[in-house]
Amino acid sequence: MDAVTTILGSAVRQTAPLAFATCGEYAAERSGTLNISIEAMMLGGAFFGVLGSSVTGSVAGGLVLGSLVGFLVAFIHAQLSHRLAANTFVVGLSLNALLLGLTSYLLETTDLDPEQAGVVTIPLLSEIPWIGEPLFKNRWPIYLLLVAIPLTKWLIDRTRWGLEVRSAGEDPQAADVTGIDVNKRRRQSLYYCGVLSGMGGAYLSVGEVGLFNNNMTAGAGFLVNAAVIFGAWRLGGALMGCVLFGTASSIQLALPALGHRVTPQLLIVLPYILALAAMVIFASRGRKPAALARPFVRGLA
Repeated sequence: MDAVTTILGSAVRQTAPLAFATCGEYAAERSGTLNISIEAMMLGGAFFGVLGSSVTGSVAGGLVLGSLVGFLVAFIHAQLSHRLAANTFVVGLSLNALLLGLTSYLLETTDLDPEQAGVVTIPLLSEIPWIGEPLFKNRWPIYLLLVAIPLTKWLIDRTRWGLEVRSAGEDPQAADVTGIDVNKRRRQSLYYCGVLSGMGGAYLSVGEVGLFNNNMTAGAGFLVNAAVIFGAWRLGGALMGCVLFGTASSIQLALPALGHRVTPQLLIVLPYILALAAMVIFASRGRKPAALARPFVRGLA
């Protein structure tokens, strides 16, 4: 039972930052924006989350600053892609490289004294065998997912704004004819993605680890892209993809801790092998937004 609890606990902790970012990426992709800069948003959120907690002396301050930096990355991406019509893939990859270099430099030149979030234990529920401790005894920022997930579902599926976002992703020309500002909705959904991705990165650094390491996210943003594809552009399915990839990531940490000797290189690449397999299998089966990754220019079909 201890082994199961250890693996489940690690899986929950590895899944949480992916789940924050996936909620945002789901919104962005439903608007027609294939966002490749999630890695930059999460990495920036992770570093500035630590910086924010060092400056303010509070985890909440770190989460806020991390989210703001994620928003800033999204703002830059949105202006270049949806105002200046730059190639969104080039913009995303450039931002990823920029944030990797910037955070590496700042790590070497900045004195950090970060705070780490405290553990919150939910009475009774945390005593459930096997799943109680992994699910109901965690550092408190993880419980913000209880707000982020239903909020995302409600915004995209139940509000007029969400309807316009989905219209921009399905048929932008028709949406434009009805008076919807397509690129504005795409920018707004990208901002939402930036805030949640930045929070996911900040959760990783100040929520779980309590410090920042160079290239801390290590490709987590690309796992988020794969999770949305795995979920066939449905929020529930995308979150299941996060669980799958988070569990695969947790195995590389949990098995050595339990005394099992496994080739470390295999454990490191396991999440990415699963992500690649998911993209191959599910990309052709799921119904993606019809205008996904297609720039919108008024008057051009």
